[in-house]
Formats: sequence, C-alpha cells, structure tokens
Amino acid sequence: MGAGWIAFPFWCARISKPGKPSLLPAGTIEYISMAETIRDTVILGSGCAGLTAAIYAARANLKPLVLEGHEPGGQLSITTLVENFPGWPEGIQGPQLIENMKLQASRFGAEFQMGHLAAADLSKHPIALRVGAETIHTRTLIIASGASARWLGLPSEQALIGHGVSSCATCDGFFFSGKEIAVIGGGDSAMEEALFLTRFSTKVTLLHRRDQFRASKIMLERAMAHPQIVFRTNTVVKEVLGVEEKEVKGVRLCDTVTGEEEILPISGFFLGIGHEPNAKMFAGQIDLDEDGYIKTTDYVFTRVPGVFACGDVQDRRYRQAITAAGTGCMAALEVEKFLQEHGH
Repeated sequence: MGAGWIAFPFWCARISKPGKPSLLPAGTIEYISMAETIRDTVILGSGCAGLTAAIYAARANLKPLVLEGHEPGGQLSITTLVENFPGWPEGIQGPQLIENMKLQASRFGAEFQMGHLAAADLSKHPIALRVGAETIHTRTLIIASGASARWLGLPSEQALIGHGVSSCATCDGFFFSGKEIAVIGGGDSAMEEALFLTRFSTKVTLLHRRDQFRASKIMLERAMAHPQIVFRTNTVVKEVLGVEEKEVKGVRLCDTVTGEEEILPISGFFLGIGHEPNAKMFAGQIDLDEDGYIKTTDYVFTRVPGVFACGDVQDRRYRQAITAAGTGCMAALEVEKFLQEHGH
C-alpha cells in the first residue's frame, strides 16, 4: 500500500484526481481507512436510491458515508442493458450506470465503506450503527437498502440472470417481443408480470407449484381470461436451460402429482414470487408494513426524526431505477434541511 494507508478491516472510498498523489489512475475509486468521528449523514445502500442521495448530500458538503451493503449496486448490478433510464438513448449496462453514479458521488466527496449493517440503535443521538466490530455514529441516516428479489435458488437460474432470467417485467419485457416466455408464481406479483408481458410476448406460460393461488380474485380472473396466458399448475422448475449458450432456451418442468418431467421451450423466464425488503434490522424501531417494507410519510420520512427511507425498501409499487433515484434525491434534501434546523 502507498504512504498514508493503514490496514483496517473496513475501508472508505474517495475518487483519485489529476495532480493528486495516488497509486490509481485519475477517475478511479480508492478505498481509504476512516477515523472515528460523528458523521452528518450515513447512507445505507449503494443502488440508485443510495447513490443519488450520496450525490445530493455530497454536493451539499455533508461528506456522506455510503455503506455498500451485502448487494453492492443493488438490483442494477445484476442487470444487463438498461433502456428506460433518462439520458442514455442507446441504453447503458446496469453495472456501468451504477459505477458512473458512484464516481459522480465520489467526485463531490462521498465516501464508501464495504460491509453491511449488523445492528442499529435509532434511539441514540447520534444514531449508532454497528458494522462488523466497528460502531459508526451519525446525526442522520438514509435507509436505501433496497428489496432483494426472491429467486428459486437453482444454479442454472443464477447463471442466467441478465441473460433471459429476470425478476422485473417492466425492466426487461421489451427484450422479448415476439417470443414465448414463462412466469413463475401464484400471487398478485406473478399475475401482474404475466399480464404486462403479454404486451410483448406471443405466449406467456404461468407456472405454479400448486393448483390454488394466493392472488386476489380479480387479478387471477384477469390473467385466466387473457388469451395469451396459459396456466400450468402443480408444476415446479427443475432447471433453466441454456447455461452454455448464455441464453435461456427453455425450462425443465416436473409435475408434482405424477413426477413426470418435460422441457418447455422458452426465450425468457421471469420470477414473480415477490421481493424481500432489506429492513428487518429496523423492526421495532421504525414502522414496517405486513411485508416488511418501511412505512414513510411525505415520501421519505420515517417516524424517527433524522431517519429517512428511500428506494425499493419503502416502495412496493413502482420499484424502478428512476423512482428510486427520485426518492434518494428527496431523502438527501430532507437530511440537509434537518441538519440546518438542528444547527449543524
């Protein structure tokens, strides 16, 4: 390591600049050690919401610390081409968009720390956050920890995420125009995904492991009445085909009643089994709804003064990169206002 670097288990990040001593080229991100201090704000999460909050907070000279979490970059880090984020007429790869936002935040003084939150005490002033063996103190907190898509957990499924396997019909449905696809799930999420995908696909096969559905009556009836949607019940997916070709070619299905297996040729496989908001560590300290999403008022306010939530951790309806970025902006502006009102 170069002069001035100290080996600690956790590191912060800054952007290297032309003319400044650095082992890295200008425009790259360096991870640096962080001295114990009270932060003006800490941002939990490094997806679109967290990084937008970091850009705004850093430009307000709040020197935000971003805890990258267990899924650095959020959902976009496992997304391929993003075509619906403004400003990119030819589209942009999800990981590149995240990297661009990270560099932009770093340019204005945001710091990044690897690791995820182990525990938080929101009753203390300043707020106490435990990351590994370290405790970080901050006057305000922006929770942008996102919501993780639920997956089947099949190795073949994981290998093909971004190559025909998706958890977001709104994001990726367009890429399957004129093709046959499958959606798995039995709740409203699956019905909504299937109905949306009929705008592009010639045929949508909806797969469900039982013959009873959790979906609401109206959503189930809409899906069943649609001529492009075919239901396959008592069916589980054993394997997603196309790993060697890096492109979904079909799924291997198993009938849970007869045990018989068959191949369903498809070009896209969508998960409609919901999302898991990353907010369990705040249970009992801020209000969560029945599914674990953070309840907010006036867009980003939680019931704890100085604690704000943005992005998919509090948005169960839209779950888009651009809406996450919008609420990230709101949270940072509210943090700036809160600190001003409290003399910081």
